[in-house]
Amino acid sequence: QVQLVESGGRLVQDGDSLRLSCVASGGSFSTYVMAWFRQAPGKEREFVACMTRLGSNTLYAESVKGRFTISGDTAKNTVYLQMNSLKPEDTAVYYCAAKPSRGTVLSVVEAWYDYWGQGTQVTVSS
Repeated sequence: QVQLVESGGRLVQDGDSLRLSCVASGGSFSTYVMAWFRQAPGKEREFVACMTRLGSNTLYAESVKGRFTISGDTAKNTVYLQMNSLKPEDTAVYYCAAKPSRGTVLSVVEAWYDYWGQGTQVTVSS
């Protein structure tokens, strides 16, 4: 059973940078597709970014492309979301998700992922 624990969320200013972390236990994330989703108040949870094992392939939502970067550290079993040029509309609870996979398929669909973290709050003030 894989457990995911996110951290790094906090209150920041418009234009700031922030890095979120997601530590995976109970499995090696190098054999998983890892993703970040987010849910803003009153809205549905939405896809942010994902990567295949070892970061060979990545996919980003249009709203974050060029500003956010997903990456991983296999030695630490940790996946990161580097967020630059943050905007107030990036305010949300950010969730880490995982899907066992040794292939190259990526998905933006929430239901495709098997494991979820508890989320970390990111608030961007204007």
